[in-house]
Amino acid sequence: MALEVLSIKATRMQDKFDLYNEIRKLVKKNSVSLQNGDILVISSKYVSNSQGRVLDQNSIKSSEKAKEISKKFSINDKLSEAVIRESDVVFGGVSGFVITSSDNIMAPNAGIDKSNSQNKFILYPTDPYLLAEQIRRKFFLDDCIHVGIIIVDSRLMPARIGTVGVAIACSGIEPVLDRRATKDLDGNPLKVTFQAIADNLASIANHKMGEGDETLPLAIIRNSGAKITDRVINPKEMAISYDECVYVRGLKNWDST
Repeated sequence: MALEVLSIKATRMQDKFDLYNEIRKLVKKNSVSLQNGDILVISSKYVSNSQGRVLDQNSIKSSEKAKEISKKFSINDKLSEAVIRESDVVFGGVSGFVITSSDNIMAPNAGIDKSNSQNKFILYPTDPYLLAEQIRRKFFLDDCIHVGIIIVDSRLMPARIGTVGVAIACSGIEPVLDRRATKDLDGNPLKVTFQAIADNLASIANHKMGEGDETLPLAIIRNSGAKITDRVINPKEMAISYDECVYVRGLKNWDST
């Protein structure tokens, strides 16, 4: 059967809300239903809104470090302060963007979104893997179905124009497929190939969910072929250390001369 993606329309939410109950309402309102093996993809911004992870810029007092970074990378000092608070590592940056990492997620400006908010910053969700697991279990307890959950964000890719979807958390599916020891078309064994299942599905869903005013924070992927699992996914399974990342290592060692 062919893969299907069913996007789900929602109304914009201003305050904190019960994410699971709202998802159930929206699925019913859109005349769709979750089935065994489906993957439910949820916008990270929608999750953040449900948690109240929205920061009013007027409440931010900038530190000296924030002012320094603001000047160095030409960003608002309040955004700079929020980036510092939300980051584990600051790698560097360019004008308008600070390259950071938090909880094994590498992103410009700590993944903070200010494009669709009025004088507010939308931060990354708190404990997204735990939240995804809780939602997966609730669907099983309420409907006796095994589904996968992916929390998706859009991301710039190195040396490419435009954004793609990336999974910042997942539950209920095997996120990575180890293809080592299998063979390519010429019969040669693959030595280092891992297939990023969760990220691939996140990007497929993100294409249907949109990047603008579509108000489509949810999507259901059906017949994905992903392996459904009941085991708890460890966040480190989809991450690689920066010492092993070819982009980070390569740029650190790059000599422009």
